[in-house]
Amino acid sequence: MADDAQTTSESTARDYRDTVFLPETSFPMRGGLPQKEPLILEQWGDLYGKLRAQRQSESAPLYVLHDGPPYANGDIHIGHALNKTLKDFVVRSRFLLGYDVDYVPGWDCHGLPIEWKIEEEFRSKGRRKDEVSKDEFRSACRAYAGKYIDLQRDQFLRLGVVGDFANRYATMDFKSEAAIVAEFHKFKNSGQLYRGSKPVMWSPVERTALADAEIEYHNHVSPTIWVKFPVIAASDDHDDDLLAFRNPTPSIVIWTTTPWTIPANRAISYGPEIAYGLYEVTAMETGLEFEPWAAPGDRLIVADKLAEDVFKAAKIASWTRLSDLNPSGLECAHPLAALDSGYGFSVPLLSGDHVTDDAGTGFVHTAPGHGADDFEVWKAHGHHEVPDTVDPDGAYYPGVPLFAGLKVLETEGKKTGKFGPANGAVMEKLIEAGNLLARGRLEHSYPHSWRSKAPVIFRNTPQWFIRMDEPLKSGDSLRETALQAIDDTAFHPAAGKNRIRSMVEGRPDWLVSRQRAWGTPLAMFIDKQTGQPLHDAEVDARIVKAISEGGADVWFTAPDSDFLGQHDPARYEKVEDILDVWFDSGSTHAFTLDPRLPEHGYTGDRPAHWPADLYLEGSDQHRGWFQSSLLEGCGTRGRAPFKAVLTHGFTLDENGEKMSKSKGNTTDPLTIIKESGADILRLWVALVDYSDDQRIGKQILQTTVDAYRKLRNTVRYLLGALSNFDEAEHVAYADMPPLEKFILHRLWELDGQVRSAYETYRFQDVVRPVLEFCSNDLSALYFDIRKDSLYCDRPDALRRRAARTVMHEVFVRLTAWLAPLTPFTMEEAWTTLYPEGGSNCARVIPQTQDAWQNLEEAARWASVQSVLEVVNDALEAARREKTIGGALDAWPTVTGPAGSFAAFEGLDAAEVFRTSGAALVEGGDAIKVAVNLADYPKCARSWRRVPDVGSDADYPDLSARDADAVRHWDATH
Repeated sequence: MADDAQTTSESTARDYRDTVFLPETSFPMRGGLPQKEPLILEQWGDLYGKLRAQRQSESAPLYVLHDGPPYANGDIHIGHALNKTLKDFVVRSRFLLGYDVDYVPGWDCHGLPIEWKIEEEFRSKGRRKDEVSKDEFRSACRAYAGKYIDLQRDQFLRLGVVGDFANRYATMDFKSEAAIVAEFHKFKNSGQLYRGSKPVMWSPVERTALADAEIEYHNHVSPTIWVKFPVIAASDDHDDDLLAFRNPTPSIVIWTTTPWTIPANRAISYGPEIAYGLYEVTAMETGLEFEPWAAPGDRLIVADKLAEDVFKAAKIASWTRLSDLNPSGLECAHPLAALDSGYGFSVPLLSGDHVTDDAGTGFVHTAPGHGADDFEVWKAHGHHEVPDTVDPDGAYYPGVPLFAGLKVLETEGKKTGKFGPANGAVMEKLIEAGNLLARGRLEHSYPHSWRSKAPVIFRNTPQWFIRMDEPLKSGDSLRETALQAIDDTAFHPAAGKNRIRSMVEGRPDWLVSRQRAWGTPLAMFIDKQTGQPLHDAEVDARIVKAISEGGADVWFTAPDSDFLGQHDPARYEKVEDILDVWFDSGSTHAFTLDPRLPEHGYTGDRPAHWPADLYLEGSDQHRGWFQSSLLEGCGTRGRAPFKAVLTHGFTLDENGEKMSKSKGNTTDPLTIIKESGADILRLWVALVDYSDDQRIGKQILQTTVDAYRKLRNTVRYLLGALSNFDEAEHVAYADMPPLEKFILHRLWELDGQVRSAYETYRFQDVVRPVLEFCSNDLSALYFDIRKDSLYCDRPDALRRRAARTVMHEVFVRLTAWLAPLTPFTMEEAWTTLYPEGGSNCARVIPQTQDAWQNLEEAARWASVQSVLEVVNDALEAARREKTIGGALDAWPTVTGPAGSFAAFEGLDAAEVFRTSGAALVEGGDAIKVAVNLADYPKCARSWRRVPDVGSDADYPDLSARDADAVRHWDATH
């Protein structure tokens, strides 16, 4: 073919290589992205600022993407890269669709991870945390976070992320902290805030309460015990024989996986619908290696459904069911009462709907200070005193009989997070008291801190909560308002709506206080006489003003009188707890968007609107940032701060396993960028289904590199074919050959698909159809067919001009469609053709004419390609058999049923088949191909074997077409 004309010509008279219009471009085949991308970044400069200015000059509609803040701690990882790349796809695609886009990147700065790092730094210098002033400690935290904000910012920029980095937000900025406090004051002053003493999930390792969003569940092995609570009293409706002196004292049996909570037991709960029985042990198992703790004659009360399981655990061989038993009205002794008078209180039986007979004994040991259900059933039955048995370090308080000072969990050293001596000590005392019936071990799902990875405990502490079910000014509760807001929000994917809805429906009151040092304080005063927060607008204003000027540190250093004004400082208690970090990040809309709302008087060049059009984060944020933002917005403004929510899954290794440094299966985005370029990483993001968990690794990245190479080669071919293209060459649609009309129809189809996909954040549905178009419609069909015309037709030939016109239309769309996904490569391609054409990133998708829609050509070429497939197979077989050297050596005869070749009307079949000639013959019942040799001289320029080679006396070794082209060449050169 013509591209082979670079090789030695068969003609000895003339070398025609100079007359062939081979592709010419400075756009290299190899991307060299690691070296090229930084140069493009330099050329862009403040690209985001330029794009906003341009769109605002065009009066473009405003689109707001509010950034969910990453944590300012360490280098970015693959999760950061996925998240920020998806956000950049949104930002760039909205610019491409003609919007003015507001996107302010932000960082979450407060919280335990940084606090721990700073504790480690001080310990390495021989200083304990309690030896460091709060002011010095917080200052060190602030400096640490600032360092990583700068580091991560530069890494995001290298990834190609565009945004208002010059005005980035951080939750530790003074104005941010002041705004967070102001949002907190709204809850305080509206009556939604209250202080309650109830069991909360507590991390002894971190010495703070944790909210649901800070908990993750892992398998954990716990000791299990079956404990006897001797019955000491019964109401009159029980059989007198139950507690008769002549009979052994019956015991209610409970089962628990937390032996350490037995000292905190104050009741036993039972299920009102469960059938219970009184059982007597008649025989024990024999041949055991230990002495069981039950004995014949023992009387035990358990749920009938679970009796056999209980007795099996206790090594009881046989038993007799004596009677039905209603637990209502019974009282028990504490199982440790015989060992210490501190346990000499009676233990009532309480009816509770939370009790089931699915496992255990059908009774629930109830420690109101260490379980949510325990607390609720205790309160529901009119009890108010909740014992405090475990201190912030997870050790028993000094006043706990028998166990003072023993730790439930280890909080220091190599055994951090492991069980302390408490469980074992309790079991030994139960054995001593004669009330341990059996014990074992159970592997089960158990709550852990997502930060420390250590187990947590339920612990009764005074904390500050936001009410979920108290009516607001609207008349609806916060829960009801949030559920309505969820229904009003668009979710991508749609399944996210049900997920967050179920979480909000069942969540408890919002625990917002933490007992740590690094964070935004619950900056308020409590009246010591009433225990209620101080409601004084002037005091609140002084607090917010001071924090906006000096940061939250001022709350801990300034005297109370600075804030209280005329109030007596002696009457008020300053709250020094810090806010849940989710409250911090849930308030980011208040200080990132609110100050730039035109309705609030903003007149600058960075306008925003509220609510944001989109929040985008990982699917775990249904319980984190999405939910805290939802509750914060609904609690202060009556609706969510977002119109739509987009979630992505997590990135796994190539085997579908969670990444872990210890496993050595992590993929570092910075390494990918250094070795392959940011566009490779971005293309991987575009290719995956981000709504589900994705995989990445060397093999997957190699597949991405291969896809990139095909894409780059397509763009390179277009640039080469368009060398010196001029609008004067443009051919009107009406004059286009059928093949060109088909390609324009495909552009019309893709234009609608791409626009729709970008509008609905389906980036995979942009890149995959475009790649298929490049591979199937362009490379395998269009480029291959038009190669001969591009290389060998004279420049003013209609067919060649039409091809270049269409290729130009393809180029301007490909570079626009793919600009958000592979911006560096598309920028390089665009500026190669249009060095003075401005940035490709500033373009909008070119309008595509509806006139290009051509269903007839689409149907024609579908039929043509079905024939072409058969012909190509036959030609390939002939090559393998060495019947022909190449397709231009062939003159196939194609036969097929009547009507098989109707689509070829007006087409040159040889041109379609890329052969020197072809014959189409109707006949038979299937498409069949006979590959015949083209028995004509070979054109020295195009290598076609056609009858008119030698027909022009001036060019005896050329076909008529090629002779005409060379004559034109000779006349113009």
